[in-house]
Amino acid sequence: MTTIYLIRHAEAEGNLYRRIHGWYDALITENGFAQIDALARRFQDIHVDAVYSSDLYRTMTTARSIYKPKGLPLHTDPDLREIHMGDWEDLTWGGKGREEPESMAAFQRCDPAWRAPNGECFREVGDRVQGAVRRIAANHPDQTIALFSHGCAIRQLLADLKGFQPGHWNEVPHGENTSVTRLFFEDDQLTLDPSCELDASHLDPSICTLAKQNWWRKDNARPQDVNLWFRAADWSKDRETYLQARSEAWHNTHANGPEFDGDSFLKAAEEHLAATPHGVMFAMSGSQMVGIIELDPVRYAQDNAGYIPFCYIVPELREQSLGAQLLGEAVSFFRPLGRDKLRLRCAPYNARAQRFYAKSGFCKIGEEQNSRVPLDILEKYIGYDR
Repeated sequence: MTTIYLIRHAEAEGNLYRRIHGWYDALITENGFAQIDALARRFQDIHVDAVYSSDLYRTMTTARSIYKPKGLPLHTDPDLREIHMGDWEDLTWGGKGREEPESMAAFQRCDPAWRAPNGECFREVGDRVQGAVRRIAANHPDQTIALFSHGCAIRQLLADLKGFQPGHWNEVPHGENTSVTRLFFEDDQLTLDPSCELDASHLDPSICTLAKQNWWRKDNARPQDVNLWFRAADWSKDRETYLQARSEAWHNTHANGPEFDGDSFLKAAEEHLAATPHGVMFAMSGSQMVGIIELDPVRYAQDNAGYIPFCYIVPELREQSLGAQLLGEAVSFFRPLGRDKLRLRCAPYNARAQRFYAKSGFCKIGEEQNSRVPLDILEKYIGYDR
C-alpha cells in the first residue's frame, strides 16, 4: 500500500492580495514562509520516499519543507496544478465579483457548468489531479510520498473521493494553507484517511490564513471580507480627491514639517499618468473609494525596480488589512514589465507605515538625499528565485 500526503501550498500572493491565481505563478508571502517552517517541523520525523509538486512556484517553494531536510530530489508535475482560471488570471476577486456577479456566484458554489473564459471547469481539474495522483502513486508501490498541490484542485479531488455529486461539490471544506490530507493507494483504489483530512494542526493560529479571512465561512457570523477593485484615475474628476489625499497624508505624517507643496505632487502624478494609465489607481470597495496606489514605471527602472510614490488608505479604513491589496496591484503592474523589486519612500517616524511595510517584506536599503523631509528608501523583492 502506498501512503500519500497531499499538501496544499503555503500562503501565496493571491491569498493575501485577494487576486485570482490559478496558473498565475505567484510567490509565497512572509507569513507563508512561517507556515513552511511549521510544516517542516511536522514532517521531521515522518519517513518520506519521494516528493512531487505542481510546477508552479508556490508549490515548489512549499515542497522545500520536506525534500530539502530529507535530501530528496523534487519532481514536478503540471497535472498537479490549480484550476486554470483562463482570462480571469491575476484579476481581483473584487473586480470580477462586481463585473460578473452571476459567474462569480457560480464559481463559489462549484457549479459544474462554470468555466472561466479560456480556463477549466471543476470536472476537468478533478479528473486531471486524480489522474496525476494515481499515476504517481502507481510508480511508488509500498512507499510514502508527499504531493504538493492547490486549494481548489485538492478540494475537487476530495469531492470525487467522497462520492459527492455535482451540485454538492461545495460541501467540501476549504483547506488552510499547508493543510495535510492522507490518502492510500492499493489495488488501483485511492482512498481517504478520515483521520487526516485538510489537517493544519501544525500551524499556530497566529499564522493561519483562513482564520484571518471570512470569504469561506457559510454561517455569516462575521462581516464579509472587503475585496477591492481598481480603476484608473479620471484626472478631470479625481484631481481634487487625489490632492486631498496627498494633503491628509502629508499633514498626518509631517505635522511639524515643511509646508505641503500640492503643486509638486500634482505635477508628478500627471507625469505618471502620462507614462501609463496605471499611474494613479483608485482602490474601490463597491462604489466607495478606499485608497490610492500611484505607480511610476520610470524612476528606478535602471535598477529593475518599480517605484510606488504613494500608497494610501483613507483614515477611517486603516488597520483593516486593506493595504496588502494595493501592493498586490503594484506587483501585478510591475512584474509583467520584468521588474523584480518594488521600491518606495517612507518617513522613519511614520511608525504605522513602517510596521506595515516591514510586515509586507520591505527592507530599508538607503535614505533619500536632498529631500525636504527625512525619507527611508524601502525595497521588496518580487522576482523568482528558483
